[in-house]
Amino acid sequence: MRTLNINREFRTEGGSIFNNLKIAFNTWGKLNEQKNNVIWVCHALTANSDVTSWWPGMVGKNKAFDTRKYFIVCANILGSCYGTTGPMSLNPQTGRAWMDDFPAITVRDVVNLHEILRIHLGIMEIHTIIGSSIGGYQALEYSIMYPAIIRRLIFIASSAKQSPWAIAFNESQRLSIEADTSFYSKDPSGGRKGLKASRSIALLSYRTAYAYNRTQAEDTDDKIESFRASSYQSYQGDKLVNRFNPWSYYRLTQLSDSHNVGRGREGVISALKRVKAKTLCIGIKSDILYPPDEQKFVANNIKDGKYIEIDSFFGHDGFLVEVEMVSAIFRKFQEETSN
Repeated sequence: MRTLNINREFRTEGGSIFNNLKIAFNTWGKLNEQKNNVIWVCHALTANSDVTSWWPGMVGKNKAFDTRKYFIVCANILGSCYGTTGPMSLNPQTGRAWMDDFPAITVRDVVNLHEILRIHLGIMEIHTIIGSSIGGYQALEYSIMYPAIIRRLIFIASSAKQSPWAIAFNESQRLSIEADTSFYSKDPSGGRKGLKASRSIALLSYRTAYAYNRTQAEDTDDKIESFRASSYQSYQGDKLVNRFNPWSYYRLTQLSDSHNVGRGREGVISALKRVKAKTLCIGIKSDILYPPDEQKFVANNIKDGKYIEIDSFFGHDGFLVEVEMVSAIFRKFQEETSN
């Protein structure tokens, strides 16, 4: 992981000001002489800048993100806890971690921070920007905010505007965090029980009833407690608590809810018409969090946008699991748009 220190004023969309920021990022491969062989990967809610850790099988020689051909970049997003400035960073005004004092941020703030990194790395054009879930939010916003920079956009299991359904899931998660009163204690170890409960809610939106009923089924009819599904939810909650923090989670779900490409642009359709990139939208048939109609809408309102659908057992998380399918779709899209 590398870190870029920004020692100048950065103003957020909401008017908050940072005078010092850090951006954590990873790169693979080599930037070519034309400085345009870049695949920019935008990560989702609790992921990080190391694509190989959360999307195994996508980066490397002879893989979809071929390191012999492309220069792959992934930056940790503002507000996260993997090296970029976030709620656990030092607040220079108090000398303590920001925690719940960390200001509200938006996807557009994240993109503007990415743009600072792009310029720092000397990248002239982004050959392909790709993102799934709230990574798709970033990829789409980047393509709208800086259309001359982005040549191809791959938009997976995401939306042009956070839906009321997705907002309801996020609000339920935040209510779980708020119910843990230690979240407001200014104690770095606070909010852990709330975060665990929040993760349990989130998992229900990432998967499907079919997946749970198949993978967490009991092998006996005699149980009256200690069910596999219960243990699984608890285990997954503990895993997130051990690697994330509730203040980043809280702010990033708010960031997701504020996502609306139509804000200040005369509506969503008008905003989508600003995209100049060759665009492929990928939906997952079983995704209940971002149903395929949301990706179809984006494809239908971007000039020459294309849509393809994956039939996956795993719901929203299918894009992480179906690596062979996603890789094949990626390669075909690159071949079709090579001219």
